[in-house]
Amino acid sequence: MKNNEIKKTVLLAGATGYLGKYISKELIARNINTKIIVRNPVKAIPLAYDFVEIIPAEVTRPETIKGHFAGVDTVISTVGITRQHEGLTYMAVDYRANMNLLEEAKKAGVKKFIYVSVINGQLHRNLKLVEAKEAFVDKLKASGLEYTIIRPNGFFSDMRDFLKMAEKGSVYIFGKGKKKFNPIHGADLAQVCVDAINSNQNEIVVGGPDILTHYEVAEMALLTSGKPINIIHVPHWVRKSILWIMRTFTSSKTYGPIEFFLTLMAEDAIAPRYGSHRLSLFFQNEMDTIKKSTNG
Repeated sequence: MKNNEIKKTVLLAGATGYLGKYISKELIARNINTKIIVRNPVKAIPLAYDFVEIIPAEVTRPETIKGHFAGVDTVISTVGITRQHEGLTYMAVDYRANMNLLEEAKKAGVKKFIYVSVINGQLHRNLKLVEAKEAFVDKLKASGLEYTIIRPNGFFSDMRDFLKMAEKGSVYIFGKGKKKFNPIHGADLAQVCVDAINSNQNEIVVGGPDILTHYEVAEMALLTSGKPINIIHVPHWVRKSILWIMRTFTSSKTYGPIEFFLTLMAEDAIAPRYGSHRLSLFFQNEMDTIKKSTNG
């Protein structure tokens, strides 16, 4: 897409998170007028360009975002948490904070709202991490605004867990590890999110270019780490037992991310393929970074 194709003002919330950073860079690369809401303005210093307005605000506090949506055509929100901490819950952030953005957008006459949820979210409303996201999706669909729901497969950043296990010499997977998925790099996903500004699609399901089994990812992580192939297969009854124990004896603060991970690891999650970043190269770059920090 050429830089001059979009003559709009975009407001981005969640700009300093993993995906938000890539979306910020993509908006800047396309010279799109951008407003960025950040809790800590210092983190947004690298994003300081003439056509970028940095707004210190907290999306969980609606009074801090009032008046900042004037002249905005499109809102992009990546606001959400994986782990509940600092007293913040999934409903407080993934639902309520995004509702604050939506309500302010409607008042200001914003035309479109783009929201990043998760793949198959509508099928997993019983999961605490997904429940809040899909509750907001329902409200967005009924808002009267144009909208696009982005449903990405797993992020490359999530795949670091495989590398962490590999560095210790063993990688654990459930069952035979034949379930398939195609995680996507943040830079590729950012392109999809920005392209959605001019898209007529209400929902976009997207993954990376490589469809891999969990076994293949485990093997790739071990090879990258220079470790022998030591993949430990955990029976699914163990996974189900862990889920039951966590849900029964801990709070959602503890079991929320574990519940999400253990559930999605037990099913195929194949999305339409997009992008050019390969997981093998990502793993290699991550290992190079680890080695530099260790030797440095």
